[in-house]
Amino acid sequence: MTPHTGAPKTPGRWSDLRRRAVSAIVLGGLGIAAIWAGGLWFTAFTAAAVGTMVFELAGMLGSPVRRRLGFMAGGACLAVALLPAGWGLPFLMLPAIFGANEVARDRLPFALFTVLIVLAGYGLIHLRDDIGTLWLVWLVLIVVATDVFGYFAGRLIGGPKFWPQISPKKTWAGTVAGWIGAGGIGVAYVYWAGAQPQIIGISMAMSMAAQFGDIAESALKRRAGVKDSSNLIPGHGGFFDRFDGVLGAAVFLLLIERVAELPLIFGTG
Repeated sequence: MTPHTGAPKTPGRWSDLRRRAVSAIVLGGLGIAAIWAGGLWFTAFTAAAVGTMVFELAGMLGSPVRRRLGFMAGGACLAVALLPAGWGLPFLMLPAIFGANEVARDRLPFALFTVLIVLAGYGLIHLRDDIGTLWLVWLVLIVVATDVFGYFAGRLIGGPKFWPQISPKKTWAGTVAGWIGAGGIGVAYVYWAGAQPQIIGISMAMSMAAQFGDIAESALKRRAGVKDSSNLIPGHGGFFDRFDGVLGAAVFLLLIERVAELPLIFGTG
């Protein structure tokens, strides 16, 4: 008599939690060590992450020279960060300009994403060196809170989808929970770091920017016909998948830095 095996098991809604947690702990440990070391260590870590993301981006869009483009982007990030602004900024554009001719399709999206990735890398280095470690940790905590609160609320509450044509798994419950989690980080910084209360609203806006970074990358992956940017990080896909939220938040921070008078709000001005 043949044993009854039953229907095939389908992955549970928590099936990826363990791999995601282990990968997040390892990657987070490396990031914290780099942030703590600062200086050239953090600059090199950021440049390596930038180069890896452009390497993955070029691979998604069918480039045969993705390694070269990755090295070029990492080098551009170093140049923008280490040279005086007037000399470093031209390097911001070079990987996008040269790389656009080296991808098989979607040249404009490649160019735009490449500029944003290098700019985000510069933003992180600038935040660490010029404003302080505490505020770089703030940015990272916002992205982590947005991701964690969104992950658990989306699976526990479910409900209507946020943007199903682009990101089928994201729900309104998870989206709003991410804003609330980021607001909580802002509250903590008011009480423990002496920031002005406006930091709560800025934290929530940063969460929204992080979510749009995630959505923009999801739209690009859907267009390219891939599930993940790569398989470098178990449970997370690639560096681009893991840092898309940081990308959105860092670029947004650079845009609002002067308008919101961040040094005064942070208590560093």
